[in-house]
Amino acid sequence: MSTLSLNHFSIRSVELQQTAEFYTKVLGLTEGPRPSFPFPGLWLYNGDHGSYANAVLHIIGIDKNDPEGLKRYLGDRDLNSLQGTGCVDHIAFFATDLKGKIQTLKQLKVQYRERTVPTLNLHQIFLDDPTGVVIELNYPAEEKSALDADAN
Repeated sequence: MSTLSLNHFSIRSVELQQTAEFYTKVLGLTEGPRPSFPFPGLWLYNGDHGSYANAVLHIIGIDKNDPEGLKRYLGDRDLNSLQGTGCVDHIAFFATDLKGKIQTLKQLKVQYRERTVPTLNLHQIFLDDPTGVVIELNYPAEEKSALDADAN
């Protein structure tokens, strides 16, 4: 039986730096090495830059003055289709330090929504990146309980 694991997700963006800034500031990913592709872009890492397996997000930049490299490599896309998640509903991560993340989101003025899934023992935060991609962060529900206890 073969195994399968998520390698990365990619986002095409006409706002390369704004998208990268969101993921570095909000999720703590860091910019690292990227192969020399015939189009602009950035690879953001979760962990050591020495392993491409840690490049969890590939941001694909669109050079409006020279889109041919991207078209030849990955195919063409209508710029109007590059908002939101399309048929992909959201991208989810397991996370820790709910208190710190909420402080960061408030400091950066990033709007978010919270939900708790008791049967899974998860507390979730949902937020939208600058391109409209929905990000879900899953925390142990105990972290939310501890925050609520501190508030009372």
